[in-house]
Amino acid sequence: MPSGDSDYGAIHRYEPPRESTAAAIAIVLLTVLEVVFVGMFTYGIATGWGLDPFGNMFLGGLLTLVFVNLSFILMLYRKEFLPDVMVVKKRRRKWEDLYVRQEDAEGQTTDVSVWDSIKRAVYPYYKR
Repeated sequence: MPSGDSDYGAIHRYEPPRESTAAAIAIVLLTVLEVVFVGMFTYGIATGWGLDPFGNMFLGGLLTLVFVNLSFILMLYRKEFLPDVMVVKKRRRKWEDLYVRQEDAEGQTTDVSVWDSIKRAVYPYYKR
């Protein structure tokens, strides 16, 4: 990893999308199929197919096909039309995860008075 580009939020790698024509055609065909499945499911709900056991299973299968088809559409779109970007993230130190301030990272000294401890317990933003 280059040391000069390790700033927080810096783009480390950017690869443009492929934007293939075959993927675009596949997405269009899958979208048409998605509209057909959603139309059949809506028609089945409106006409009461779910009232008998076979119709209920058929509607469940249609709903499954709707979501599986949608997942393939999204997978193709993500793979073929979104850029591959790697962003550098800065790793936090353990004391930052525990909500400890930087001046308290090494711990407190023993010369803290009891009265200051009581004030800090009552009002956490009390300055020393």
